[in-house]
Amino acid sequence: METGSRRTKHGSRLHAHAHSHADAHSRTSCSHWLWVWLWLATAVLLPAEAWGTTFKVALVGPWTCDPMFAKALPDLAARLAMARINKDPRISGGYWYDYSLVSEECQTSRALARFAKLKGYAHAFYGPFNPSVCSAAALMTKNWHTGLLSPGCLDSSTHTPADYTDKSSNAAMRPRGAYATFMRPLPLSAHVLFQVLRFFRWAHVGVVSGQSDLWETTGQELATSLRGLGLPVSVAVTMEEDDDGPRRALNAIREKDGVKVVIMCMHSALIGGEEQKRLLTTAMDMRMVDRGYVFIPYDTLLYSLPYQDVEYPALTNDSKLRRAYDSVLTITQESDDRNFYEAFRDAQKSYEIRSSAAPEQVSPLFGSIYNSLYYIAMAVEQTRSDTGRWVTGETLAISKGRFEFEGFNQQVYGGSEGAGMQVRYVVLDTNGFGGHLKRTHMLEATHTHARFGGLKYMGQSIHFAGSSPSSESYCWFSPRMACNGGLSVGTLIFLFLFLCVLAGIAYKNRDKFGHFGPLFGGGGGEDGITKLVLTLEDVTFINTSVSRKQINEESMVGSTLDVKTPVRSVSYIKASPCSSNVAMHEGEWVWLRKHPKGDKVTSITQKTTAILHQLRDLRHENLNLYVALFLDVGIFASVMEHCIRGSLDDMLANEEMRLDWMFKSNLMLDLIRGMRYLHGRGITHGQLKSRNCVVDGRFVLKVTDYGYPSILEAQNIALKETNHADLLWTAPELLRKPKPSGTFPGDTYSFSIIVQEVITRSPPFSTLDMPAKEVVDKVRSPPPLCRPEVSLDDAPLDCIQIMKQCWSEDPEQRPTFEEILKQFKQINKGKKTNIIDSMLRMLEQYSSNLEDLIRERTEELEVERQKTDLLMGQMLPRTVAQALKAGKKVEPEHFSETTLYFSDIVGFTTISFLSEPIEVVDLLNDLYTLFDTIIGEHDVYKVETIGDAYMCSSGVPNRNGNRHAQEMSNMALDILHSIGTFHVKHMPDVKLKIRIGLHSGPVVAGVVGLTMPRYCLFGDTVQIASRMESGGLPQRIHINQATVDILTSLKLGYHLPVRTNKELKKGDEKSYWLAGRDGYNKVLPVPPDLVGGASNHGININDLPVERRQKFIERQKVKK
Repeated sequence: METGSRRTKHGSRLHAHAHSHADAHSRTSCSHWLWVWLWLATAVLLPAEAWGTTFKVALVGPWTCDPMFAKALPDLAARLAMARINKDPRISGGYWYDYSLVSEECQTSRALARFAKLKGYAHAFYGPFNPSVCSAAALMTKNWHTGLLSPGCLDSSTHTPADYTDKSSNAAMRPRGAYATFMRPLPLSAHVLFQVLRFFRWAHVGVVSGQSDLWETTGQELATSLRGLGLPVSVAVTMEEDDDGPRRALNAIREKDGVKVVIMCMHSALIGGEEQKRLLTTAMDMRMVDRGYVFIPYDTLLYSLPYQDVEYPALTNDSKLRRAYDSVLTITQESDDRNFYEAFRDAQKSYEIRSSAAPEQVSPLFGSIYNSLYYIAMAVEQTRSDTGRWVTGETLAISKGRFEFEGFNQQVYGGSEGAGMQVRYVVLDTNGFGGHLKRTHMLEATHTHARFGGLKYMGQSIHFAGSSPSSESYCWFSPRMACNGGLSVGTLIFLFLFLCVLAGIAYKNRDKFGHFGPLFGGGGGEDGITKLVLTLEDVTFINTSVSRKQINEESMVGSTLDVKTPVRSVSYIKASPCSSNVAMHEGEWVWLRKHPKGDKVTSITQKTTAILHQLRDLRHENLNLYVALFLDVGIFASVMEHCIRGSLDDMLANEEMRLDWMFKSNLMLDLIRGMRYLHGRGITHGQLKSRNCVVDGRFVLKVTDYGYPSILEAQNIALKETNHADLLWTAPELLRKPKPSGTFPGDTYSFSIIVQEVITRSPPFSTLDMPAKEVVDKVRSPPPLCRPEVSLDDAPLDCIQIMKQCWSEDPEQRPTFEEILKQFKQINKGKKTNIIDSMLRMLEQYSSNLEDLIRERTEELEVERQKTDLLMGQMLPRTVAQALKAGKKVEPEHFSETTLYFSDIVGFTTISFLSEPIEVVDLLNDLYTLFDTIIGEHDVYKVETIGDAYMCSSGVPNRNGNRHAQEMSNMALDILHSIGTFHVKHMPDVKLKIRIGLHSGPVVAGVVGLTMPRYCLFGDTVQIASRMESGGLPQRIHINQATVDILTSLKLGYHLPVRTNKELKKGDEKSYWLAGRDGYNKVLPVPPDLVGGASNHGININDLPVERRQKFIERQKVKK
């Protein structure tokens, strides 16, 4: 109606304007052409946006994916704001304001992609709430030239002081160039928190966030903002959703020294936030509440939490949470004379909010949404009046402000020159004994920029559950002072000099203190020298593949060995020297490389000892170090460090081990570095294979068995390769003329075959599909040249080229490992990476993918749950459905004020007889779908349908005072209007008619049955309403005296003619027709005239299609 009247005013102005043009034309034609040219020039000069008169604001938020945000009822808040804005004479002189609702995805990447598609969707945006999306959204809206007001932008860089040296209240916050269209709908939350923390001098704080993307990024951004203000925020942790998540998060807080204040970035427990409830009750269990920890909710900064004469059931009904909440200081927006719940209830009573939701079930964020939209409209109108042009995002962001308006339940101020919206804040506290909050301090709106001013004491002291956190040095809160953590610079210098003197004395007298010798490089005495040759007295062979748990303890008495090291204490099964290559030596695992013909060796030669000394002196990260030699029980072996990951060959054959290119390149780099080190010291390997490249627990590849041929030669043991599979790594020239110790080019060739193994993750020459003997013969005797086949898709081209250079037939053409290393580094663009980094990246990627998968599955589960709840809500009242889901018994309930509706189809029996069953189903489905759409616009509940009968109620299950008759009458008129245009698909010429009956009175409602339970109504009111329908006439709404009395008392102009005597049957009581309402302009079907006593249940034969008319006549004959 308001829209219509407004357009009428516009139409009147246009009409008057047309008359003035006509008068001017009658005076002079020259003046007429002057007006035309002036109008055209104005149209050309105006921007395209000025042609429209609607300014549209889009509300972007997680309205559907986060139930707590959905409780803010953003659609109702925006509708209420727009209705009041368009009536406000200060605003309505320019544009007509409208809004649209945009659901923000809870996952950051999807939310950003969704926002990027909103170009041209609105002239200004309120939201998004995700800080990770906000900065990108600010940049996008800058390019779109649209305004952006987002409570999610916590980065203070979006605004900078216009004149930081100006300490007056006029020092505004201007948007930076990169964020030229950004405005703050609220003061920066970090600044408000800083003012509170500065007042109490609490500097060391921690942040705990909920696990959702929105809260996790909010916590991280808040910590960054507070650090930017100089506070030492030492921990920002995310609370995971599992049972131990709160305990792990709080343990991370307790481990940080000095942290006694915790900011909780999650939904408040007072409005239903389960995460915060779990965190606080866990803090109670961990004795953090009574040990002086203070918890500050973050989300209450975004709205005005009611506290005046409000008792929170979350505290009164849960004694544990009530005691835990005694450690909470709540910072929220101040309310004026009315709190949020009172303001919401008043809007319901004035019918500005058409919702039966209890105010206590609505999130106070509703009020912030309302205030932000009103602020946008005020700023837009101010900018439009000042510039006289269409308001863009850039001009909106620098609006001069300095206005104020009545918010939803508090006074709101427009900050000067783009400072954004400003409100007062209060600090609330409880005493641990009740569910009420008390105001202790206030922060004025002009003091929310954290540059001057502070809290004002309101006469109510804070009640701390334990001891209050100690006050800290003011230097943390002053930009002109630096804090050093409690130690002066002089103290630090003195400690440094003292430690230097102490270290010098200890080094000078290191020989006098034997236990300091290893620390400063001194020897450890004779016992510290490791033996060169070990026996069974020095080592114990173990079987690492058998667990103690797999064997009966009784059979292990005397056969187990308890191994204790500084890092582990595990029991292993003893093994014989012949069956195992792993042994324990001095508490460490070692690997024994058993040499052939060990039973022939009786002593170690001096030459072997010299070689061992040389090998033990080799130290490199990519060499498997020699420990000693072993000679006992007919076994001669080299003792080396044990690498628990096994050989490279084992790793490549393990299909469960995922190896990406970064992983593979790191393995090959380790091999290159190890061989480069050996060749640099003049040592050849001679036996290089993937089998003697081992991998330790840190996934570092190490070259082993180097010097093996030299040891055998020193012991006069002949080395002969009898297995052709062992010769696949041997260079062609060494196959033709064997040399046990190998050559430098021969090692390069062996490296190229290992590269082929790593790239393809297959054995050497496996792609040739030939036996090993044939491959060796072809390599030994070219042509043709026989080499492995490697696809160009398996590795970078540069890597494949290096591999081919290394297996060149001419040894002189093969590069050295120094050259190979330089070329290989270029493949990775000089990046310094290691295998651990690669593993961590793989784990992070896997974890991220797993989190995404879990989040997607959770979202799907939530969607399905919402679908189930929606379906249950369509079948049963929402309160009844929730009670049944919880397993509770639903007690019958008495409703004293209700209005019931019955309707059925005139001649339905005849229509059913003349139709196929599927046609009857389609007819009823089309009709009831139409009715269901109509009742959704009214406060009406659909009870049931039986055949063609349709039953509804108002006032039950949701009580609505005396509005039940009004709601039901309006719905009945809308249904009767829709029947006038309804067409039966299989009988398009038949005009469908219905009878409608209404009656008001008390009923009893309850759930009947266990299988397919039904919500049924009982009482005389049901019977009377049914008789009103059956005793009515086609295309009319039949009501009795009880309903008429209520409608008359409402004085809404309902047309209620009395039913005439000729329309009544004998014995019928006085009743009425509902024929319309003042201002109801929809066309109602004209009811057919029926004389007294005529049937109102049949159908006229002339209404039937010709092809079905004969069937009807035959049916009538059968009846007679």
